[in-house]
Amino acid sequence: MSGPVCDVMHVEGGRPVKMWTRGVPVEEGARKQLANMARMPCVRGHVAVMPDVHVGIGATVDSVVATQGAIIPAAVGVDLGCGMIALATTLRAEQLPDSLAALRRSIELAVPHGIVTDRDYARRGSWRETPAPVIGRWAALAERFARIVAKRPVLQNRPEAQLGTLGGGNHFIELCLDTEGVVWVMLHSGSRGVGNRIGQLFIELARKDMRRHFINLPDRDLAYLVEGTDHFDDYVEAMSWAQDYAAENRKAMMHSVLEVPRAALLPFELGIIPGSMGARSFIVRGLGNAESFESCSHGAGRRMSRTEARRRFSVEDHMAATGGVECRKDAGVIDETPAAYKDIDAVMAAQRDLVEVVATLKQVLCVKG
Repeated sequence: MSGPVCDVMHVEGGRPVKMWTRGVPVEEGARKQLANMARMPCVRGHVAVMPDVHVGIGATVDSVVATQGAIIPAAVGVDLGCGMIALATTLRAEQLPDSLAALRRSIELAVPHGIVTDRDYARRGSWRETPAPVIGRWAALAERFARIVAKRPVLQNRPEAQLGTLGGGNHFIELCLDTEGVVWVMLHSGSRGVGNRIGQLFIELARKDMRRHFINLPDRDLAYLVEGTDHFDDYVEAMSWAQDYAAENRKAMMHSVLEVPRAALLPFELGIIPGSMGARSFIVRGLGNAESFESCSHGAGRRMSRTEARRRFSVEDHMAATGGVECRKDAGVIDETPAAYKDIDAVMAAQRDLVEVVATLKQVLCVKG
């Protein structure tokens, strides 16, 4: 490997920004947010930027920021614990039916998603009647949540009704084939409504703290919570719980999906970088690069807003881009069409010193909320 793969953006009055984005476009709005973050007094070392970076709430999505003595809730985000899970099955490509439509329908019935209501299984992406296995998973989370709600009653809702559910947006369930023809199940989701409520609450509490102490910021969404305060401690507790909830959410969904083909599974511990609905995805092994804080991209990363994607692309464009993939091909998913995302091959090339590819997957079925 010849020389560093990252570039450095120098910010006047701020920390350096190390960017693994060569060959990948970075919108001007994202660069402005990165510069704002680099000037925050609690940032230590440098800001690390992954190739799927794009504009977020105050802070960019898929940048990694080390802070000292404070936490910026908006930089952590509102989809707390958002992540991936994938498992190889004993099924092979030749064992799949010629048409995957019925299989997709069965998965859609097995996992509440979007705002679908069907056969009394789901209502607005939640369980109408939470299944016993999910209730069992919730039991391990309930006591900690009760303690959080006792301090922050505004967070009271029914998270158990969304445990094991997909949600919408860029969350998905996929069946994929690796280069050897093995069928994999891969899914992407987070902490659902309760994680969003926790994130939004503490972003607002941080803003109030800034106003109370007359602290001026380059962006009000970069408001921070100071270590040692009640808000800081309560946020760490609630955010940590949401990450555990998100992990249980993915496990519950994986269990539901695997019940559909009733396949055996082969566990492993690696990383996952998904492409868009019509692109390849990758199982990767981290190379332990300390400069990126041992992180890598979360996926391909959007290259345009959902509004712009709906304006620019048609259903016909989407159908052409997802040829060979059993998925929704209607106006409701145009904002998730492959062309709305960055080129996954360019994203992978930009971070070649962060990860190595272990397996290359091509999805053949995709369920979107």
